[in-house]
Amino acid sequence: MALSEREQELLAQLEKQLNDDPAFASTMTGSQPLVAPAVASSPRNLVIGALIAVVGLGLIIAGVSTKLILLGVLGFVVAAAGVYFATTAPKNAKAAGSAAPSRQAPSKSKGNSRFMQNLENKWDERQGGSRF
Repeated sequence: MALSEREQELLAQLEKQLNDDPAFASTMTGSQPLVAPAVASSPRNLVIGALIAVVGLGLIIAGVSTKLILLGVLGFVVAAAGVYFATTAPKNAKAAGSAAPSRQAPSKSKGNSRFMQNLENKWDERQGGSRF
């Protein structure tokens, strides 16, 4: 699908603005991943969670075939619990991190770009100067 002249002009303008910010350009072309790291879950949890989810689906089918609403609802809860169990990290992996997780405000001295600093300043102004 071809772009209209106006869209092409906007695209060229956006590219020019992105190239003018070297910090942003280095962030986008760096070796850092652009997405958050995935939660490390064990294969054991995946298999057990999948089996629990399949049992839950079986309960849903049994509830529909026998017209027992409570059995279908129970099957849904079991299937959802299986999916949750399969996608969460093992408890020992969470314990390896900090014992008492604390929420700290990001420091502005870590080399944030001007763009991010401006956004943070605008956010702080909207919130009345307080971080949280």
